[in-house]
Amino acid sequence: MFTGIIEELGTVQKLDVAKDSARLCIEAYKVLTGTQLGDSIAVNGVCLTVTEITSATFSVDIMYETLIKTNLQELKKGAKVNLERALQLQTRLGGHLVSGHVDGIGTIRKIKQVGIANLIDISTSDEITSYLIPKGSIAVDGISLTLIDVNTDTFSVSIIPHTFKNTTLGFKGVGSKVNLETDVIGKYVAKFLRFRKQKEKEDISIDFLASHGFLD
Repeated sequence: MFTGIIEELGTVQKLDVAKDSARLCIEAYKVLTGTQLGDSIAVNGVCLTVTEITSATFSVDIMYETLIKTNLQELKKGAKVNLERALQLQTRLGGHLVSGHVDGIGTIRKIKQVGIANLIDISTSDEITSYLIPKGSIAVDGISLTLIDVNTDTFSVSIIPHTFKNTTLGFKGVGSKVNLETDVIGKYVAKFLRFRKQKEKEDISIDFLASHGFLD
């Protein structure tokens, strides 16, 4: 699990894509401290396992399914990526709980400066927006952000100068793709409500049929 608070910007050194997987090498410094082989690091919000470490880089393997469903497929040498080590029990939860399992991709439609902040409009599928509520949380490229507005196929977030400067959002423009992960607690609540609604519907249907002589 992660918090959505980005620790540093890494720099892509190499992305080798094979038939059914890829290998990504990233230059980093802060996230290497205490990191061992087999540890998890979120790269643009995607939870990946460290398979190789040097004094200034780490490498991860990416399964084909992950590659095609995230913006990792667009990475080139020199590209910046958001990095965060997995949280520890004593870590302050400054953002919100982020699993590192991306739900889908969004596209930046508009960036507008409002005061000191940047208001970003992002389009995505209604499957994603169905889990969003104003003032709720979403992870955008692994960054924990508060939702300002939510519509059928778009939502907006406000980015403070520190976040804009120290994450990949400062390098994004209109048309850029971003990884999206909705709030895991919201997903559990939505699933529970759907199950309860379906259960009530089934109970009512069975009772109705039985009371009207359609069931023995």
